[in-house]
Amino acid sequence: MSDKKDKDAKAKKKGGGMMIKIGGAVALLAVGGGGVFGLVASGILGGSKEKVKEDNKPKLIRKGEEDPFAPKPVEGKEGEGEGADGVKTDGEGGSEYRTVYYSFAEDFTSNLKDSQALVQVSLAASTRRDYRVILWIKKHELAIRSEVLAVLADTPEAEVQNPKGKGHLQARLTAAINKVLTAAEGSGGVDAVYFKTFIVQ
Repeated sequence: MSDKKDKDAKAKKKGGGMMIKIGGAVALLAVGGGGVFGLVASGILGGSKEKVKEDNKPKLIRKGEEDPFAPKPVEGKEGEGEGADGVKTDGEGGSEYRTVYYSFAEDFTSNLKDSQALVQVSLAASTRRDYRVILWIKKHELAIRSEVLAVLADTPEAEVQNPKGKGHLQARLTAAINKVLTAAEGSGGVDAVYFKTFIVQ
């Protein structure tokens, strides 16, 4: 009988030890699973929940490269950067990027700062980026006109009397246009402003 008692005691001990091992394994899995969940939820493991922002700013366009935003040429008319029979006319030297110009249809007329003199200018802007910049200039021309007139009104007469001062004014006008575009579209893109006419009276 004592053999039977020893066998029963060993069986109970073995069964109880097995339950402890299974219980321990379940506890470890629960703790480990919770830890992994915490790491995934915090973005440390498995990537972040935030989407990577795509750079949607206008891109520089190389000479000969197709601009996906440029208007398609009308049948029978020459396209941008093309001569007769659709032959590319971009030169091989100079900048590797092509330049597109936009001429403002109306002149800008303003008083000069602390002066009775008036300035009247006709302007054009250039970009080496994709055609969205030109589309944005057209779209926001009213706001751009207002900003350009504010810059002209804040310009002293002495500044417009010499080439250096006119160059400084061109830089300020470029910055003013880019300021409007950045506020409205999130990006500027105008490289330079040019005077087509410049009259002080």
